[in-house]
Amino acid sequence: MATPLKFAGLLLLSSALVAPAALAQEATAPADATATDPQVAADPAAQAGRSAAQEDAAPDVSIPGADIIVTGRRGSANIQKNTPAVVSILSSADIARTGDGNIAGALGRVTGLSVVGNGFVYVRGLGDRYSLALLNGSPLPSPEPLKRVVPLDLFPTNIVSSSLVQKSYSPNYPGEFGGGVINLTTNAVPAESFLTISGGIGANTESTYQLGYSYYGSKSDWTGFDNGSRDLPPALSAFFKSGERISSGNVDSVALAGQMVRFSNSTVQRITDLDPNYSATISGGTSFDLGGSTLGLIATAGYSNKWIVRDQRQQNSITPDLSALNSDFQRITTDNRVIVNGLLGLGLEFGGNKLRWTNLYIRDTLKHTRLGIGSTQTQPTSDIMEQDTAWYERQLIDTQFVGEFKLSPEISLDLRGGYANSQREAPDEISFEYIRTNSDADPYGDLFVNRLNGNTGQTATASYSDLNEDLWSGGVDLTWRPSPSLGLTAGYAYTDTNRTSSRRDFQFRASSDMPEGVGVLRPDLLLAPNIVDYFNIGVIETNEGNPAFRATLKNHAGYGKANLQITPELSIDAGVRYETAKLEVSPLQVFSTPGASTASTMLDNDYWLPAATLTWQMQENMQVRLNASKTIARPQFRELIYQFYFDPDTNRRYQGNPYLQDSELFNAEARYEWYFARDQRFSIAGFFKKIDKPIETYITLNGDNFITSFANAPKANLYGGEAEVQKYFDLSGFSSSDFFATRRMVVIANYTYTKSKLKVGPDDQVSVFGASSTLATDYFRDGASLTGQSDHLVNFQLGLEDQENLSQQTFILSYASKRVTSRGLANQNQPDVYEYPGVNLDFVARQGVKVAGRQFDAKFEARNIFGNKYKETQSNSDYTVIYNAYRYGTTLNFSLSTTF
Repeated sequence: MATPLKFAGLLLLSSALVAPAALAQEATAPADATATDPQVAADPAAQAGRSAAQEDAAPDVSIPGADIIVTGRRGSANIQKNTPAVVSILSSADIARTGDGNIAGALGRVTGLSVVGNGFVYVRGLGDRYSLALLNGSPLPSPEPLKRVVPLDLFPTNIVSSSLVQKSYSPNYPGEFGGGVINLTTNAVPAESFLTISGGIGANTESTYQLGYSYYGSKSDWTGFDNGSRDLPPALSAFFKSGERISSGNVDSVALAGQMVRFSNSTVQRITDLDPNYSATISGGTSFDLGGSTLGLIATAGYSNKWIVRDQRQQNSITPDLSALNSDFQRITTDNRVIVNGLLGLGLEFGGNKLRWTNLYIRDTLKHTRLGIGSTQTQPTSDIMEQDTAWYERQLIDTQFVGEFKLSPEISLDLRGGYANSQREAPDEISFEYIRTNSDADPYGDLFVNRLNGNTGQTATASYSDLNEDLWSGGVDLTWRPSPSLGLTAGYAYTDTNRTSSRRDFQFRASSDMPEGVGVLRPDLLLAPNIVDYFNIGVIETNEGNPAFRATLKNHAGYGKANLQITPELSIDAGVRYETAKLEVSPLQVFSTPGASTASTMLDNDYWLPAATLTWQMQENMQVRLNASKTIARPQFRELIYQFYFDPDTNRRYQGNPYLQDSELFNAEARYEWYFARDQRFSIAGFFKKIDKPIETYITLNGDNFITSFANAPKANLYGGEAEVQKYFDLSGFSSSDFFATRRMVVIANYTYTKSKLKVGPDDQVSVFGASSTLATDYFRDGASLTGQSDHLVNFQLGLEDQENLSQQTFILSYASKRVTSRGLANQNQPDVYEYPGVNLDFVARQGVKVAGRQFDAKFEARNIFGNKYKETQSNSDYTVIYNAYRYGTTLNFSLSTTF
């Protein structure tokens, strides 16, 4: 149901107190150029046209079959208290106070939540596979090859009306609910007509006006759209259509090699002064009184462009005691990220009914350039120079219809249906390695040379990958309240997901009689058409076995649940969900002659998933909740696909395991809540999860390459507790100064302790495709923590806000303890790889100002004030391997918006 290499720093001198933040918060990695846009005030569409009284009105929430009690009155009770489940709700006003440019950043401040990597939300230490993301109650596909869950940093805050986080399971949600559900509700019917224009500019101490690297690409790259220059070369396109294999000898591989590498896609150039980050947003909306009904129209469009530079130290070791390095590199990564988004929404409200048609478009493009130098164990006296250029396009198109009908005072009906398409294209992923032998006996020993022979430091590759996913979904929920104390809900949901993923990898090879001097040429000259033809340079396809896959998931589900007020003090919300799903992954036939691959998956399972929450209201403002449930977690498509994939952000190569199985979870929680004043509360909770066959990562060697893959560990337990307090202090009596007359101070603090342990016995077995060992102890260590889980998460906010005018100043402090990012090398008894997020401090200020008689909303952000670094290491008592380390830098943003 709906409810109404090192860089000079920039120094900023700023003084202010601070202001309230989101409803709650949780530790995240420090904000940097990857996580924070110089975004406009986060709430133009949702906030425009609202009166002061409406500012605190209950947020709009659209989820399947929910009995969420929200009155929308200014003096209404706490939302969290009146819901039958454990929820946190961030309204657009809450998000605006913390100034986060995307929803992932805002959710990182909710108790028990942390953001890992590029926008993937972990709930109570459980990975993104255990989190569920919905938009207006409907599922979303992911444009990420490694994920089925959409990265939430794709969603700018200006298109979201509210974000609901529910950490206790209820049967109206899909069964893939290991950690929690995150539901985003888009804006619908505006209270008044408005047009908001906003713009922002930002700088980062590690990138803005600093040294970086890039390549030409095309004239239109700044828009996030390629102008066609990265289309497949004619010879390569014809080869793909032919169905031939290069290994058959029937393909002119020299013709292919001569068209792949050009100046525009492979020549790395130095940029001495990178541009500042900037963004712009325009939002508008209006409503029409149709006599007994209201038609609303909301549209928003946004654009942001930012540069991210990482000066990275990256090492790895293959020895059990870490005494020798397998590789040691210093790499400079420069990314230009462009995000274009748009939303068009129509809403019709009549009586107690609401129709909502939402159309969403998000395009996230990354122009990636990396230059590195280092050494390897096989070439210890040589220097190896690497360069990578790539273009990654992620796109999400979503259209959905939601109908919420009040058929009678006792009966309500929800209907929802949607179609979503996500795509990820990566044309021209081009990599080169050059070697400098530093040998007096080598006539070219003082020069970097690439002989194109496939040996270490003398390789060149080009890859072309494409992912397309279609998701159809539908659902119906019927609620009947025969009495004020009883509500009965039943529903049905259907999803049909179809993904195709292809990756074609090519390596350039020259004959041994090519003169060594040719190898000193830069990439576009080394593989220029005349050089390729003259020296007969060709290509081989390194993955002819499994270049393309199709993955499908069809899920039918039905549920029933009851919400019963047993006594005035005691209520129960209980029900059960039945799900039957068929998940298939199989190789696609790419070549005319079929391969003999057995790398396929067929999971056909059904589950009964009960859940119950018992609430005892011991006093008017105090209550205790007890919750127990059973949920599942299915393998993600990419974890099943037996195909290599390189992640440039983590410098890791992945490969799926077709033998993965579903994980099953038992969840329990006990919670005490004290709502001592409006919007003020204290809560403390304990939770426990038992996971059967959790999916965890492990690392193996493929030649000299580290490969991250996946397997079902036998079992795992996770337990912990969390506490939260939110308190406001009226400052009107603090001083006779007019400054404090209308201001209040807010203190928000939360802490989450989580402990997890893998349970691995000496005789436990695992299933790994293509592996010789099935012993679980060869892949996992008994007692090890789950991947991505921090034992301690702390958030603290201290702020000032004016209760009559827009004036807010907020300090936001967060801390996350170390967490496992990768296992040590399988069967080598290596220690795990840990990330150390550490302490992060942000400052956000919003101020209403008048310029030339017009009211503006000015916002200033300072992110990662302490200059916290990213650090990922593998260590024992004697040695430390720096897996990945770089500086985030401090990010400063300023934005200005006005509403007409």
